[in-house]
Amino acid sequence: MKLLYQQMLAFFGVLLVAMAIISVMFIRSTSNNVWQNSFDQLEQYTDVLTDRAVDRSTYLIDTQFIQHSEEILKKQNVHFMIYDADNTARYPQFAGTPRGAAIASKYWKQLKKGESVALPELTTNPRNGKQQSMTIYYKPVFLSGKLLFVIAAFAPVDNIQSSIKKTEYNLFIAFLLSMLVAIVLSYLLARYQVGRINRLRQVTHQVAEGNYDVDVEIKSRSHDEIAGLADDFQDMLGSLRDSQAEIHRQEERRRQFMADAAHEMRTPLTTINGLLEGLAYDAIPEESKGQSIELMRNETKRLIRLVNENLDYEKIRTNQILLKKQTFNATEALNDIMVQLKQKAADADDTLVLDAAANVPVYADRDRFVQILFNIAQNAIQFTKGGTITISAKPGYHQTELAVTDTGIGMTEDQVKNIWERYYKADPSRKNTKYGESGLGLAIVHQLVTLHGGTIDVQSQKDEGTTFTLTFPDEETAPQQAPITHTK
Repeated sequence: MKLLYQQMLAFFGVLLVAMAIISVMFIRSTSNNVWQNSFDQLEQYTDVLTDRAVDRSTYLIDTQFIQHSEEILKKQNVHFMIYDADNTARYPQFAGTPRGAAIASKYWKQLKKGESVALPELTTNPRNGKQQSMTIYYKPVFLSGKLLFVIAAFAPVDNIQSSIKKTEYNLFIAFLLSMLVAIVLSYLLARYQVGRINRLRQVTHQVAEGNYDVDVEIKSRSHDEIAGLADDFQDMLGSLRDSQAEIHRQEERRRQFMADAAHEMRTPLTTINGLLEGLAYDAIPEESKGQSIELMRNETKRLIRLVNENLDYEKIRTNQILLKKQTFNATEALNDIMVQLKQKAADADDTLVLDAAANVPVYADRDRFVQILFNIAQNAIQFTKGGTITISAKPGYHQTELAVTDTGIGMTEDQVKNIWERYYKADPSRKNTKYGESGLGLAIVHQLVTLHGGTIDVQSQKDEGTTFTLTFPDEETAPQQAPITHTK
């Protein structure tokens, strides 16, 4: 069964049950009110007879007044009877009055206690002696605590039943009309709800086919569950679009990286292969063999470095690196880096400057610390020609603060924003530098600093230079090994 009909039946069922309950309660309430009004009228009649038709001092009954009253109430078929203290009918008095007209003993006991009695019952009509359903109201009349008379007012229930039947008939017509309205209303409500679900289903179908550029247009002032589901679905679509864009971007970067890696590998491999063939066929002069061997060693180091960078990044990304942190002198490690990069800086006409005290303690994994600063300083040399690279270190509050500043080409805001992403190159044209550039160096740096629980920030201006600022927490505040937040 379609959801539309399920919803329609559900709404209709609720409305039908509600209307049925209301109708039953209304009929019962109306019937009770009709009966109660009938008894109230009979009680009022007995009150009038008590004051006007019974003389408590002479024990006489004004039959003429009672007859006039019955004549007035003839259309309502209201009649009266008066019983004395012996439960004997004193009015009406005419031949043929049945002896069984006395009040039932169970009601007589209540009357003797001074309690009025109102009841519908099957009794004998004193006018024709037939058994008939009637409403009867008995009221006792006392004098000085002694029962004098009991006045009974009674009327056939035909009028009451007729009034109730008219009410039931009118209610039945109203019930049928309400059912028709309920069917239409249920259909409209069900169609509205199902329409909202269908719109969400259509969007879901488009997403399943790979179209993420869709929007869920479901508005609800009540902010119900369907509207909440639509909002969540819209958020999911946004996440899917972002993920799709990120996957596409990473795929482009991966392809670019594979092309760059293949290019970088092909050049040294071609060089090594040519030199090996020259050595094999003795085509290289003896005095040039040493230079050829040195060139092959350098090209081999380039290949090893390229492979190691990829292996390092994957190990860091999968949390396979365990840091061996200790406190050591950062200045000594920075001096070693200065020595390693001296020739590279000289080739670029750069000046290396170390600004640090003789002893600057730092709590880190020494090898990874050197790797971090080496990569940043080497990156500064690559983008600085004829400038200055300054490496500074100083102790801070529960941390060690370091900075690498260059006077190179700098970066734009977009370049700074993406600099930590893997395979990203701030200058894609630099593919054949002497030292190579895989696009993983700074991504590795960011991950390693995060593992130490430290921070790294970069400030740069185009054509003015770049500054990398790093902090390493001391042993008291450093985490055991900070979780990695993966770069995009």
